[in-house]
Parts: sequence; structure tokens; C-alpha cells
Amino acid sequence: MEPQRGTALIKEQFLTTKEKFHEFLASARPRASRDEADGDPEEPSGEPEQKRVKLDRDAEQKKKKMRGQNKSRPHIKPQSYEERRLCPSIVQERDTECVYGEKCRFLHDVSEYMCSKAADLGDQCYRFSSFGWCQYGVTCRFSRAHTSPELKNLRNEELCRRSTDTVSNHLDKDLQRRLRKKQQRFPGAEAYLKTVSRGERPTHTSHGAGDAANGPETAGQALSGSSHYGKLSVTPTLRSVRLACPAAHPVCVVQCGNLPFRRVCKRFGADITCGEMAMVTNLLQGQASEWALLKRHASEDLFGVQLEGCFPDTMTRCAELLNQNIDVDFVDINSGCPIDLVYKKGGGCGLMTRTSKFEQIVRGMNSVLDVPLTVKIRTGVQQNCSIAHKLIPEMKKWGVSLVTLHGRSREQRYTKSADWEYIDTCSKLAAPVPLFGNGDILTYEDAMKARETGVSGIMVARGALIKPWLFTEIKENRHWDISSGERLDILRDFTNYGLEHWGSDTQGVEKTRSFLLEWLSFLCRYIPVGLLERVPQKINERPPFYMGRDYMESLMASQHVDDWIHISEMLLGPVPKNFSFLPKHKANAY
Repeated sequence: MEPQRGTALIKEQFLTTKEKFHEFLASARPRASRDEADGDPEEPSGEPEQKRVKLDRDAEQKKKKMRGQNKSRPHIKPQSYEERRLCPSIVQERDTECVYGEKCRFLHDVSEYMCSKAADLGDQCYRFSSFGWCQYGVTCRFSRAHTSPELKNLRNEELCRRSTDTVSNHLDKDLQRRLRKKQQRFPGAEAYLKTVSRGERPTHTSHGAGDAANGPETAGQALSGSSHYGKLSVTPTLRSVRLACPAAHPVCVVQCGNLPFRRVCKRFGADITCGEMAMVTNLLQGQASEWALLKRHASEDLFGVQLEGCFPDTMTRCAELLNQNIDVDFVDINSGCPIDLVYKKGGGCGLMTRTSKFEQIVRGMNSVLDVPLTVKIRTGVQQNCSIAHKLIPEMKKWGVSLVTLHGRSREQRYTKSADWEYIDTCSKLAAPVPLFGNGDILTYEDAMKARETGVSGIMVARGALIKPWLFTEIKENRHWDISSGERLDILRDFTNYGLEHWGSDTQGVEKTRSFLLEWLSFLCRYIPVGLLERVPQKINERPPFYMGRDYMESLMASQHVDDWIHISEMLLGPVPKNFSFLPKHKANAY
């Protein structure tokens, strides 16, 4: 029987039917009490529809399709999973009374709080074991590891003395106050904006890394912060993890790049990391949630931030602000973001068609930055109208240090294969400025094939989400038939990093769970090497229903949300009764 187009080839002995597959998993999965509370669980937690072969193009075109995103996903406000929360003044055991007094809406009675607190998830607290102290005290879901019988928070003084703060780039409270009151000064940006208003151009940039006269070595050294540009380097960004490629090896980058996920990537060989895409307007307003996207872990030895904006004034001011207040090795402009919210206001891909504004943004940011400025673009906006080849020579003149090119247009999203021939053409136009290519990299063979083009490096997005050990495969030139136990250990590391980053109280546990579930919506697409009839797996091939070599391997292959939740419960305990989850990415994300 011929396999359906777009379906991966799996050895016959592992194939099964949808009914048998789910029956096997359900037999070992306890039915959660939330199912009875929520009614029919199939509505929020079904599988994406199977990919259909297009037989009648005219009929398909008549249907209005919503591609690339789960458009029906409702906006869900942040949810509290505790009826009454303990006052921070009590959690932190302050000597002074609560500043809000009788008006405080939190509990002040620890005994009363403990009666309603959810059960602990384990006897060991990762934060306490790592740093000798847990700031969440009795509210920690592992509190019995570090609280006395009198419910006092304990400290391991010796471990506290040895440990240091592993996260930098915090938002200073005084800076936040100045930003909110619009008292922060931007002398460099103001000087540049005056030249723009007079129709002038700055005669130099602060570091000159993007100057074609400096040659590719200078540009590469400025990006890496070292004198050896041949180093294999990988860059995780918010929506993608970027691999910087040296002369001898390719390099990659990944989507969903929150800080805990970037730490996982570092474990498998990522050398350069980049924060999640941050909106410059929110940063200039001092929003703590947006500044959190700029945080840097101590393991991220080469780190950059990614900014989104559409106006020269805000982009230049933000660049100057970050240059003065956080520690970064490069700044990246995301002019490849395809989402409507960004594009319709002129940001993301919209910048590619607004070359005058784009030039002003690049020149302005370069005038106030002491680190290299890089740019991420797509082939264009419309499917059959590529414009990157026209834009790249101009960007060289503006002072860009490096260009990353995604081999699809905004209109295509993920419906077509990346155009590596076009990327190769653009890389020759970009020289001597380095150009990294991006699109459809899932195996080291894909990386090697991409490296045969003229690109200086490669960027990996979905590939690293599907298999974060891809970086190790590329460096070692092999297909890793990773076991289900090793994959579960990776998820356990991620949850530990998440509890450290987002907190180990109930709110932190559930935030870690939500990010874990989003990641599992990509991880389930991986097919173990030992099960494949044809190696390697292609990134746009869907797996048919198959049984793994053990129960966990089968469970990890499920595209059913309830099975992802079951995996999360193995690591983070049972979900709250009012818990709900709907993945952002569905069928078209393939």
C-alpha cells in the first residue's frame, strides 16, 4: 500500500490504527477528575486533522482558509489556581508589617493558608538544592524540603555562600519609574533624529562591523565577540533558535526560545543565544513582562536580544536604552515576523516594503549601539514576488553586521518548502557581510546540504523544537536514535529550569506546565530513528499512527492534548481542577 503524500515511512511492524493507538494509551492513563468537571474533553483537547492531499485546486481555493495559526484559539487571561494567596510580606518573612494593612487582599495567617494549599509535589526543591534557599517559602510546592515544623523557611548557608545570581538583565526599579514617568533621557537618539529631520545621514556607526570595507572577518568577530569566527555557534531566538555557521560546520537557531528552553539548547551544543522578540514600545514603557524577555542566563556566553518595531524614533531610543542598561553581545531587528498584529502596523515583514523607514531604523540603531546590529528578513511579502535580493545590497550600505534570510515569503508561512536556491543567490549578493539561511532543517544531512550553498551559517526554527538534540547531531554528523528515557530526562531538565525561572509556587508550576505543553505540541512530531523505513525524517512529513518500542515512546508520539497533559503530570503533578489548555499551533504548522 502506497503511503499518503506528506506521510513519513515507518517500518510495517510498528504501524497501527488510530483506534488501537488511543486504546493502548488510554488503558494506562488514569482518567483525570477534570474530565468530569469540564464535561466532554474532546472539544478542547482533540488532535489536528490529518493532512489532506489537494485533488481539486479550484475547490480548495473557493474555501477561505486560515493558515499558520490556530485562529479559533480564544484569548485566555492569566488564571489564578489558588483561591487565597499568602501575602508576600509573610512569604518573605519580613520584620515589618504589611504596608497595605487591613486593605491587603492577601492572607496573613499561615495556618489558614496551609489548610487550602495544594499538596506538595515532591520532597526535593530544585531551587533549594541549587542555591540553598527558596524565596517562595511555604508557598513552594516542594516546601517540606526547606521549611521547619514551625513553618519557617530554612537556608543552607554554605550553599548560599557558594551560589551566585545566575540571571542578569533585570529591570531596575529606578529605571522602570523613569520610563513610566517619561523622565529617561536619550541624547544619542535625539541627536540622530535631528539629523533625520534635516534630511542628513550619520557619517559613521559606533562599531563599524557591518561596513563592507572591513571584510567578513571583522564582521564575524564583532558578532561573536572573539577572534575565531570559525567557531560553531547556535542562536536561539523567541520564535526561532539561530545557528551561526563557521567555515567548517553549519550553525542553527530555534523558536519558542524562552530562557529555560535556551538552557536546554545550550546543553546540546548551542553557542550563541538570542532572547525572545520584544516589542520596543512596551520596553520603553517599562513593562516588566516585556523586559523579562531580555533576561540572560549565566550559561549564555554569547547572547543577543531581538527587537520589533516600525518607527525610527522608538527603535533608536530603545537601542540606546538597552545599550546603557543590559549586557548583550548583539541586537537583532526582526523584520521577518509574519503575524498580522505586527505586519499591519508596519513592523516585522512590513519593514521590508518600507525601505526608507527601514534605513532610518538601521542607521539610527547603529549610531547608538556599541555592539553589532543584525537583521532577520524573509524572501518577501507575496509568494511570487521576492524582494530580499534587492534589499540586501542596500542593507550592506546601511551598516548591517549580519543578515538572516528565511527562505519563504510572509504569504507562504509553512505551506511551501524553503527556497535554498534563492538563499544561495542572496548570500552572494550579501558578501562580504555574512548571511545565514533558514528553512526546513531537521537533520544534520539537511544542515550539510544547506552548508553547500554560499551561506555563512544556518538558522533552525521548528527543527530545534521538534528535536533540541539536533545541535549535537549536527556537530557529530550522526542520526541520534535517542531513547524515550533520554527524552523524558530532557523534559525533566526543562521543568527544573522552568521552576527556577518562573517560580516553584502554584503559579510558577502552572506557568512552567503551560510552556511545557506548548513545546510538547512540537516534540510529538519527532519519529524515532529506529522506527523509520527511510532515514532521515523530513520536517514536513506527518507521522502515521505507530506504536513505539515502549509505552513512553508511544505516549510521546501522541498528538492528543490529554496525553501531553499526562506527560506534564509525570513531571509536575496533577493539574488543577480549573486547568485548561489549547495549543497555539495546529495542523498547518507542519
